Amino acid sequence: MWQQFRSDLYLNFVKDDRWQYLTNGLKVTLIVTLFAALMGIILGFFVAIVRSTCENTGRLKILNAICNLYLTVIRGTPVVVQLMIIYFVIFASVRIDKTFTAIIAFGINSGAYQAEIFRSGIQSVPRGQFEAGRSLGFNYAQTMLHIIMPQALRVCVPTLCNEYITLLKETSVAGYIALEDLTKGGDIIRSRTYSAFMPLIAVALIYLIMVLVLTRLVSLLERRLARGTR
Repeated sequence: MWQQFRSDLYLNFVKDDRWQYLTNGLKVTLIVTLFAALMGIILGFFVAIVRSTCENTGRLKILNAICNLYLTVIRGTPVVVQLMIIYFVIFASVRIDKTFTAIIAFGINSGAYQAEIFRSGIQSVPRGQFEAGRSLGFNYAQTMLHIIMPQALRVCVPTLCNEYITLLKETSVAGYIALEDLTKGGDIIRSRTYSAFMPLIAVALIYLIMVLVLTRLVSLLERRLARGTR
């Protein structure tokens, strides 16, 4: 049994340096996750501000309608379908890097969910805080910047971190556009060795380790925020 294990280990990871499919794929996965998360923050924050402004002041109605359409479409369709539409339809006639395409697709998808997280954080701040800001002579933008957002972000951060963990796992479908991410790397090894167990278990373990580390960091962050609140 030990000899068989060593033989499978050599075949799947050592022979022809096949372990590099996993390391290179991991690099791509982390790059896509990082930049998609950053894009999602910018897009989600903008959408949340537009929707909150419309709800609180009645302004930006056209932008709010566009944002509502964006949220409805993105949250109502699978991310893998969005990824393929962006790559095979929108950028069909353009030579574009697959990693960049994946960042755009996952960033747009994550932005929709982050927008609702930001908006719920803003709405969790008592209405009296707006009135307090106005009584101090702040306009709406100053009230949002100096009073509302610091309190809202404290509420949002743990949920946002969990959204980034979900985003990390969602990038595993990037192989649908032949992007060699971590999951695709394991699948390439499987296609070369005709052995599915080891490469796919290795991919699962790598994802599990990353998620456990991130979950631990989120837990520490939540405790720190809780101490700060007290």
